[in-house]
Amino acid sequence: MTRYVIRRLLQAIPLLFFISLLLFVLMRTASNPLVTMGGKRVPRPEDRERLARQLGLDKPLYVQYVYWLIGNDWAKIDMDGDGVAETPGDQKGVLRGEFGNSLVIRGKPAWTVIKERIPRTLLLMIPAEIIILIFSLVIGIFSALKQYTVTDHVITGISFVGYSMPIFFIALLSIQLFAIKFKEWGLPALPPNQMFDPQVGKTPSQIALHMVLPLLSLTFVSIAGYSRYVRSQMLETMSQDYIRTARAKGLPERMVLYVHALKNASLPLVTIVGLDIPLLLAGAVVTETIFAWQGMGFLFIDHVSRGDTPVIMAILMIVSVAVVVSQLLTDIVYAWLDPRIRYD
Repeated sequence: MTRYVIRRLLQAIPLLFFISLLLFVLMRTASNPLVTMGGKRVPRPEDRERLARQLGLDKPLYVQYVYWLIGNDWAKIDMDGDGVAETPGDQKGVLRGEFGNSLVIRGKPAWTVIKERIPRTLLLMIPAEIIILIFSLVIGIFSALKQYTVTDHVITGISFVGYSMPIFFIALLSIQLFAIKFKEWGLPALPPNQMFDPQVGKTPSQIALHMVLPLLSLTFVSIAGYSRYVRSQMLETMSQDYIRTARAKGLPERMVLYVHALKNASLPLVTIVGLDIPLLLAGAVVTETIFAWQGMGFLFIDHVSRGDTPVIMAILMIVSVAVVVSQLLTDIVYAWLDPRIRYD
């Protein structure tokens, strides 16, 4: 197992290098941060040229990538274009832990901008993932045990309807119902946006109240889909020979279900959760935008529209590393759940 982990980590190095190169080229060719720097006023041509020299945007694309990757503190930057470099570079590069300064929030490191938003996203995404796992397992197992009954058909119908709905529709529908209509009907209405009411303050009760609608939107579609995976895998596992052998030995049904069947039936769910882990850091872009929950997803949309390459590249590379690590952890959990899986 140790050799396998080391091999996977070594394989991840060229993969992450290729991902960073592809993302950098796409970001630089798809957006121009100089367009948004003037705000409502259009920058003068001489100002655009000066900013381009200061930010290194006048350099060839491969030079910009090298500066972003290994830094420009070893080089000199030509500020006025006269062929003489006056100012030393100040970026150490991604390989030395710096993603550069934000082009939107001038002078603020990209990692500092991101670090302020990560707790807000995790505050929303971790409870959502816990709720999804618990309800998916409970509903999926219950539906499998009640196969082809009225209860199973009702759960199946609700799951298909829920899984087919786009998340933005569920978010807007929940706002319309629980925030607007409940207020019109004189019922306790839920807040539709922000993390807390500014007039009340950032209290735990306020944050919990404002989390209800975003959590509902995040979990509804996932529970509907994940419970179907659990149900189908449980039905397949319960028909295996080793389950019939365990029952023939007189083991209690609860032990057969939760010790022998569920352990093997949870493998597909482990795969899905492994893919979801990076999303905990990336945030739910649609949900955070609709509910004005200013986490990583909200930050991503805001800075993409403004061409802030350092912040966007930092977010995308953090997610890329999280994907590689989470897939490695998923493979390790596979081997723990199923002794037949070996990587040596």
